[in-house]
Amino acid sequence: MIGTKTRSFAPLVKVSLEELVPQDHFYRHLERTLDLSLVRELVQKTYAGSGRPSIDPIVFFKLQLIMFFEGMRSERQLMRHAADRLSILWYLGVRRFGAC
Repeated sequence: MIGTKTRSFAPLVKVSLEELVPQDHFYRHLERTLDLSLVRELVQKTYAGSGRPSIDPIVFFKLQLIMFFEGMRSERQLMRHAADRLSILWYLGVRRFGAC
């Protein structure tokens, strides 16, 4: 008799990326080593005082670093890649994911 696999997904629970990303991971080392606080200072003059809030300039800069380190040329590829890699989500500051 041939069996079949039924797809059933359990409800997501809130999970901390701190627990899932190894302490010796490259992006953890990069976060400890590279101080990006100056990025906001450097670009502050180029932002308007009113309007819709932008993406955090530090997150944008981190995304550019990820593109470089991962050897990507496409921002679409970067966003697909970032959605699948827990270490990248951790590096970008997404600390929890799961059911709201």
